[in-house]
Amino acid sequence: MSEPAPRIGRPRIGWPRLGTSTELALRMAGVALGGQAPLPRLHEPEQQHVASPSSEPMVQLDHPRLDIWPHYSLGGWQDSISECWVRAQVAERLGRVCDALPDGFGLGIYDGWRPRALQARLYAAACADPALPAGLFAEPTVDPLSPAPHETGGAVDLTLTVGGVPAAIGTDFDDATALARTASLEDVPGPDREARRLLYWAMHEAGFVVFVDEWWHFELGTRRWAAITGAAPVYGATVPPGYGSCEDRTMDLDRS
Repeated sequence: MSEPAPRIGRPRIGWPRLGTSTELALRMAGVALGGQAPLPRLHEPEQQHVASPSSEPMVQLDHPRLDIWPHYSLGGWQDSISECWVRAQVAERLGRVCDALPDGFGLGIYDGWRPRALQARLYAAACADPALPAGLFAEPTVDPLSPAPHETGGAVDLTLTVGGVPAAIGTDFDDATALARTASLEDVPGPDREARRLLYWAMHEAGFVVFVDEWWHFELGTRRWAAITGAAPVYGATVPPGYGSCEDRTMDLDRS
């Protein structure tokens, strides 16, 4: 695994770089990755509000083939958390994905539920950097029926692990280049393309959808998930136990 960048000065988007190249991770673990089915055509339909938010509880992730690498906490971001919280059904389905992956593979989680104050900090940092593309982070909102994906507990940022090592599948997490687009490697044969395909289909089989601009970002029950699948969105803004309330998070955003 790559060493995290030292915590010097302000936190930086894209740091620390925690992934190891897919080819190297496979070689280190002595694991082979065969050809995978191509990705389908990916799209990003218009999203609707959450009309009837679910009260499904939040839980912490726990599975023997799942590792937590709390990216923003490791990067020293204020308002970040070191735990990974998601909706109960998201956790159950991620467990299904882990169980279905080939031997030697698992999931490495970079981020799940995200405090609204952290979402605001990331959004502001991205907007202030002219080198970063617009829309890198969802705009924070106080509307609980049109929340940023990570505020719902239904979004998760992850990668494949190989022998417990998180793979940088073509790019590392929070990469802002065109290579981060999920389908960017479809015409580039090699282990990165096959690893992205393996990850996509494993998550798809469990009901998740992927964000077209970020190969690592998957959602279930959210507004994006609903727009892509044709179902109704079920997850509105929420907070895990011990983290106050959505109203408290709104106050955090007002003060940021």
